[in-house]
Amino acid sequence: MSRDQIVGLIIMILSTIIAVVYVYALLNPKYAILVLKLTAGVLVLTILFIIGWIGYTLVTTPPPPIGEES
Repeated sequence: MSRDQIVGLIIMILSTIIAVVYVYALLNPKYAILVLKLTAGVLVLTILFIIGWIGYTLVTTPPPPIGEES
């Protein structure tokens, strides 16, 4: 196996394990609310990070030279 295939296999195994733990936590009433709150929080922060990254890129990218057609 090449190095890329090993990394791909590790990613596949870890994502499967995390998915099983996530579903178990959602089905367990003791952890369900906490898991949903963490999931919502991570999703919101990820979206805000991407929006901030786009804004930063727009602010720091120099404008094209005058007279250049795009």
